[in-house]
Amino acid sequence: MVKWVEGPAVDEDVVVSTRIRVARNLRNYKFPQRMSIQEAEALTNEILNVMKKLPSGVNYKFYKINSLTPVERVSYIEEHLISPGLINRPDYSSFLLKDNESATIMINEEDHLRIQVLYPGLNFEKAWESINEIDNFLESNLDYAYHDEFGYLTACPTNVGTGIRASAMVHIPALSIIGQVNGLINGFQKIGLTVRGLYGEGTKAFGDLYQISNQMTLGEEEEEIIRRLKGVIYQTISKERDVRENLLSKRRYEIEDRVFRSYGLLKYSRKISSKEAMQHLSNVRMGIAMGIINDVKFKDIEKIMIGIQPGSIQKYANRELNDNERDILRAKYIRERL
Repeated sequence: MVKWVEGPAVDEDVVVSTRIRVARNLRNYKFPQRMSIQEAEALTNEILNVMKKLPSGVNYKFYKINSLTPVERVSYIEEHLISPGLINRPDYSSFLLKDNESATIMINEEDHLRIQVLYPGLNFEKAWESINEIDNFLESNLDYAYHDEFGYLTACPTNVGTGIRASAMVHIPALSIIGQVNGLINGFQKIGLTVRGLYGEGTKAFGDLYQISNQMTLGEEEEEIIRRLKGVIYQTISKERDVRENLLSKRRYEIEDRVFRSYGLLKYSRKISSKEAMQHLSNVRMGIAMGIINDVKFKDIEKIMIGIQPGSIQKYANRELNDNERDILRAKYIRERL
């Protein structure tokens, strides 16, 4: 079960999740790309020793990437708990995962520390409060690499300064139907925001899901970065809802047909690819938001979208599967949950 999906969610008809990540490095160590195995282990142990000082009741579990199977590694990415970059150097990398999955501390990805918090729906306030608490605890016990002029020092210059990446995963199928997504993306880029796919940088968008995040980390305070991004997310929510309402008013039968065809296919198909399933799940999710489908919840769709991905479906099967076996099991998995 994907724990972070649970719990109250605001504006979940459009915003699937809110994430904030900060990049941090320790002063007396080389950046991960320059480290030896011994140096990586020493840094990891220093961080683990600090984590022992956490207050009772705050629990994290430690995972080494090289102790996970390839399927397990991919499934953690698909659940949005770690970044794709963390598994690139498995002998160097590890992560700490909070018991409710709301926070991950990644060790030796591109930076020594990538701290991430993740919440369902639109919840920048809680995310900012949570990551501040974790970051302040670590900074009070570790010697961060910090420069008075440039701020927090990072392996990639684009993260120097605050080191913050705030993002919201939005579901905008109505804007996609009327062909406005590319225009929206271009508009975001002009104001210093970036739009990425399902798993972040370098990944494609599936199921009309997009990550909108800040691009600049230098020259602005963290609160200002979040405030500006939040304003854009509210505009996106408003646009998507307006288009949905307009589609229902002017093209109701076409939209209902689209939703119910997808619903029927998902409920009865015996074989389906992840790409096709994601598009049909997107249509069903839109149908829930528009009141066309009433017996399925947003969280049900989120869990299925994660559970049908290649790594997750093999983790569910508890064995490696070829493409055909995955497509067959994926269809069965969806049928059982709808």
